[in-house]
Amino acid sequence: MTIVAETSLRRTLFLLGCGTVAGLLFPVLSFGQAFTRSGFDLRRHAISSLTLGDLGWLQVIAFVSTGVLAVAFAVGLWQALRPGRAGTAVPVLVGVYGVAMVGGGIFVPDPALGWPPGAPAGMPEQASTGSVLHTVCGAAAFLSLIAAGLLLARRFAGQGDRGWALYSATSGAVALVLTALPWSEGSASIRFAVGAVLISGWLVALSWRTRDEVA
Repeated sequence: MTIVAETSLRRTLFLLGCGTVAGLLFPVLSFGQAFTRSGFDLRRHAISSLTLGDLGWLQVIAFVSTGVLAVAFAVGLWQALRPGRAGTAVPVLVGVYGVAMVGGGIFVPDPALGWPPGAPAGMPEQASTGSVLHTVCGAAAFLSLIAAGLLLARRFAGQGDRGWALYSATSGAVALVLTALPWSEGSASIRFAVGAVLISGWLVALSWRTRDEVA
């Protein structure tokens, strides 16, 4: 192996490893705060609401750092998966996820449902622009990774890897059911939290798989 090729391989492996960090960072920081910040109730308050309050900057860091790492991972996927339709679309979708996560940290939801402490007990009559943009970014983040999982399921099936095809398809389908179907608003925070864990776990698994393939 030439020095140039070895350097390129190391760079690709590093970028692919960013997917593991991205997939672990967000749930670890989010749930670490969800169970320790006084007044926060995961049954009522969305994880994204952790961007509010005195320690809101921690969740902003979680969003932005995860997004930047996911974009780096997307570059690694671009190098590792091409050619092929999925090899082009999946890195783009993961990149969209990364950009959307950065946006989710820049734009934050409105105070509501008593969070942060001192906020109104109900929902605001009219959402702010920042809150609307946060919602759009959140939807883009979920839908992009769901689509990436379904596309890769087809790719894995074509390679004869039924286990990975089933895992990717199931993760995408369950996340879609949890976050996109018209469920009761009362369960939204729990459903989105579970969906976030599913897609984050899939991101970690994909990172490990692609690193093994490249190495």
